[in-house]
Amino acid sequence: MGPLACANVAALPLQLLLRRHADWRDLPAAVVSEDKPQGTVLWTNERARRAGVLPGHSYAAALSLERELRAGVVAGEEVDRAAALLLDRLWRFTPEVEAALGCGVFWLGAAGLGGLYPSLERWAREICADLRAQGFECVVVAGFSRFGTYALAKSARANRVLRSPGEERAAAAGVPLALLDIAPDLRDVLAKLGIATIEGFLRLPAGGLLARFGHEAHRLHQLAAGEAWDPLAPRPLLDPLERSVLLDEPVAETTRLLFVVKQLLHPLLEALVVRGAALAALLFSLRLERAVGFGAPQRLEPAVPTLDTLLILDLVRLRLETLALGAGVIEVHVEAEAAPATREQLQIFAEEPRRDLAAANRALARLRAELGEDAVLHAVLRPGHLPESKFAWQPLAEIRAPRVPQLPAIASAIAGAASL
Repeated sequence: MGPLACANVAALPLQLLLRRHADWRDLPAAVVSEDKPQGTVLWTNERARRAGVLPGHSYAAALSLERELRAGVVAGEEVDRAAALLLDRLWRFTPEVEAALGCGVFWLGAAGLGGLYPSLERWAREICADLRAQGFECVVVAGFSRFGTYALAKSARANRVLRSPGEERAAAAGVPLALLDIAPDLRDVLAKLGIATIEGFLRLPAGGLLARFGHEAHRLHQLAAGEAWDPLAPRPLLDPLERSVLLDEPVAETTRLLFVVKQLLHPLLEALVVRGAALAALLFSLRLERAVGFGAPQRLEPAVPTLDTLLILDLVRLRLETLALGAGVIEVHVEAEAAPATREQLQIFAEEPRRDLAAANRALARLRAELGEDAVLHAVLRPGHLPESKFAWQPLAEIRAPRVPQLPAIASAIAGAASL
């Protein structure tokens, strides 16, 4: 495997909680599944861990260990939005980014960056500076294996670049198991056996782990020992959710501008559906005739994230009617902000008819009635050697909706939404 790095946005849900409650930063704090005594502790900060509060404890048990504990719930949708933002920022530094769902851990391909950055240390510093500007603390560890860089990123307080696989293995051996995202039951049993670090874990026989603790513990042992092949599986780089069009002539009429926005909106909504997302906000900017750049962006937010074209266009129309342009518009730029979509939203969008096929077939029937049956034809492919023999013209009885290339991606997005 080529050089790679692990970027750890430590305890992402906890960072989101502490952004909401800045006065909790110097106190023991935790994210819980629900704000009730039977709620489960999911994430803890260092002060809470020093008091013995660990993920897997009940909220009531955590309070018995630390009376000053501050806890709150962070919705999965909020974590997903933050993870999507982080993924977008990381794509600016490498095209190969793999996200571990919901926990703030990302693996980055680090090969072939020598022409862009003088060193991996500089690359890691710029990544952390960019994420810090977005309000997130991050540590980047560059090395040679997924597990080694992950373990060190979970335990490190500063960026680190490993020079050899041997250095990586030696450094990872001393990482405490309590810092890794492993099942609480497995963590607690290993602690009772006196096994607190990766080095101690690796001393256990792999076969015995499989028989006593199951496949998850066995797989973890294989990864830690470097016996399992675990290649980087980067997420595909997605196009930005923005579109622009340069107009042939200045336009000042609201109706014509609305039509331009509509043309830009449809591909944006299709891109959102492929990502399993809906539109949370639409920003559009207008560049006026003789202006140097775009004016201030106009931000529109529907009441809830949506894929309803008519609803969005109605908001655009209302905003356009309030603008005093003073000159014709020569360029329009639109940008979408995404939020997770429901299965129902994706299903409706996939099934929404793009054209009125019934009206088209009525028009063709009128043509045939006036001009004859041979007036409406369509090409049909046929086997043949010469170009002119590879197709033939046949009467067209009915127009049917074509198969849309995006449908497989839309189906995958619908399936992903069903698992939320």
